[in-house]
Amino acid sequence: MDVRLTSEQRELRDAAKRLAGDLAPHSVQDLDDADRVARLEKAVAATSWRTLRSDGASGVEIALVVEEFARGLVDVPCLGPLLADDLRGAVGAPADADPWTLGVDAEAIDARGIRRMVMLTEHRVLAGIIGGVIPGPDLTRRGARVHGPLQQIGELTPQAAARWHALALVVTCADVLGAARGAHALACDYAKVREQYGNLIGSYQAVAHPLAEGLALIEGSVSVLRHAAWAVDELPPDEAIRAARIAKVYCARAAQSICETAVQVHGGIGNTWDCLVHVYLRRVLGSAALFPVRLEEIDLGLS
Repeated sequence: MDVRLTSEQRELRDAAKRLAGDLAPHSVQDLDDADRVARLEKAVAATSWRTLRSDGASGVEIALVVEEFARGLVDVPCLGPLLADDLRGAVGAPADADPWTLGVDAEAIDARGIRRMVMLTEHRVLAGIIGGVIPGPDLTRRGARVHGPLQQIGELTPQAAARWHALALVVTCADVLGAARGAHALACDYAKVREQYGNLIGSYQAVAHPLAEGLALIEGSVSVLRHAAWAVDELPPDEAIRAARIAKVYCARAAQSICETAVQVHGGIGNTWDCLVHVYLRRVLGSAALFPVRLEEIDLGLS
């Protein structure tokens, strides 16, 4: 495995980062800005990044986009449509100009403004119409109920189903890693300007050491995620899914620790609604709960 990104992959990552930086929310109040959301939706739709997989993108390239979107708290559908696009392509479903999203346990995820969903049940691929929105803890995504019966549109082989599941784990890993990186950057910026007892709080070991530990966790998460994303396309399905499970366990635990540290670094204000750090924590908890993995499912314990 070559861990270096190609020039095209770096350009894709940088483009996703710029888009998120320009139009993603920079405060909790921005989440309710309908004009901003509409501009962001238009920009994301124009990139065709929701159909990256059917356009031939690798697991690494998809993970790069999802990670940058999560770091910027992009709050229009991306994760769900990306996985739905791969699932529909696997059964030869015709291309559609309107985006689809993914269903999990007969409930649509990442469904803001989307009318149709597709889901994998064992080896069967089912499609349905989305109904009412379901309130959830993640403020950057909207779930939805399925309206009416589900219709089978295809079936995957066990190997194809395992490879798709590996991709799903990798995408959720990328999302929790990106959110953790965003929360860590927010905490570092705050530690550079907040003063206490006449000094910047970042100068105190009680603040600097947890932030340094968070950076180490981020670097470890990048490594394990990059390997799992590469494995989606390059290794047999059983090995790919094992790598993805290890990545999910590691990244989910690391991201939660990083976000909780970011809350603590902000002190009392970190527990208020107006502090953006809780939005990152909510996103991490939401993505970690998608396709959860238990330590018993892998043969290598992680601390």
